[in-house]
Amino acid sequence: MHIHTRSPHIVVIGGGFGGLETAFYLRTRLRDRVRITLISDRDHFLFKPNTIYIPFGLDPDRLKISLALPARRRDIELRIGAVHAIHPDRQVVEFDGGTMAYDYAVIATGAGMRAEEIPGLQTFAQTIWTPEEMLRLRTSLLRLREDLHGGATRTVLFLVPPNNKCSGPLYEMVFMIDTWLRRQRLRNRVRIIWTTYERSFIQAFGPRLHEVVREEFARRDIVGYTEWVVDHVQPRSVVYRHGAQVTYDLLIAFPPYVAARKFAALPVDDRGFIRTELTTRQVVGIDNLYAVGDTGDFPVKQAFLAFLQADAAAAHLASRILHRKFDAGFEPVSMCVMEMLDRATFAQVPLRLTGDPDQPIDVRPDAQAAYRVGTSRIWRLGKHLLGVYLPWRFRNGRPFHAGLPWRIMDAGLRIMARAYAH
Repeated sequence: MHIHTRSPHIVVIGGGFGGLETAFYLRTRLRDRVRITLISDRDHFLFKPNTIYIPFGLDPDRLKISLALPARRRDIELRIGAVHAIHPDRQVVEFDGGTMAYDYAVIATGAGMRAEEIPGLQTFAQTIWTPEEMLRLRTSLLRLREDLHGGATRTVLFLVPPNNKCSGPLYEMVFMIDTWLRRQRLRNRVRIIWTTYERSFIQAFGPRLHEVVREEFARRDIVGYTEWVVDHVQPRSVVYRHGAQVTYDLLIAFPPYVAARKFAALPVDDRGFIRTELTTRQVVGIDNLYAVGDTGDFPVKQAFLAFLQADAAAAHLASRILHRKFDAGFEPVSMCVMEMLDRATFAQVPLRLTGDPDQPIDVRPDAQAAYRVGTSRIWRLGKHLLGVYLPWRFRNGRPFHAGLPWRIMDAGLRIMARAYAH
């Protein structure tokens, strides 16, 4: 048990969804009872879900929010620098700016990509992780359009390899490119093929989303294959483990995930993700250390789940400092809107851990009433509203899930879900 004669010092490591939500939620709950320091390796927050629009012309700078102003508004000390080590025995963080002691720390350093895990993928595929990669994809799409206007025919191949922890953005990209080509009357000159290692489309989110994708693929004349596990990538073709080989002119892939930073002193899995207690997000065996968002070992990496984990960790930490009962643990319910440019699909999916390494997550069978999926043009408005609401909250140093604005947003989403999802 930690007994403090001064204000406890909480260090939050990471300036992404999980880190900022944690810091802002803690300040909202605890006010001046704690000292909060945010350590980020960047001076800005990137609204990553909307990087999918960069290949179609969006300026990446519009997705960046400076951390300085919201930190100052909420009396959060901001340090810019990469964290190199965490020493739980001494309660010290090492980072570019030196060392910092903590009473509690929350790790939210996120995930990274390891394209080199698949031979040839890093060399020959267009990937969709960073704004820079999205800009390169924009260049490739403009080149594709030029070739098609010149009379060429092309094959665009999409690839989801094993150990990708959230394939949703690539599904968005295949639908968006299909719509983009149709609007320019070029779709009939392009063959689009989708291959994934998953047993079903968007496997983690259950049968309803699989059916949505299957029907959309049929409607859009996209050839889709599940349980196709990539072996290696060649200059003009992809070879799969079962012997199939598919040629391509443009290959677009979402590589395998790994932890963005590995911490030698912490318990981690084989990909560097920190082992955590599910409901509290505490690091296994370390009482005053938490891990939220993509850096933790929860199998699905997604912004909305990062928010829920951050809120749970912050609530647990606040309950300890305030000596109150903790009753707001992490309950994994994914919520997302899959963009298609002409319409969008909303999904609310209650999840559970299975213990099966081949399919570590699935839909909770006892929560079918909360499992909602719907496709409509109106959901593009829902995605737009979320894209306005979240940056506004973070610019003001406020958490996503708190206060009257969130209650209004949540009520609106619930009304839309009842009307446009089932």
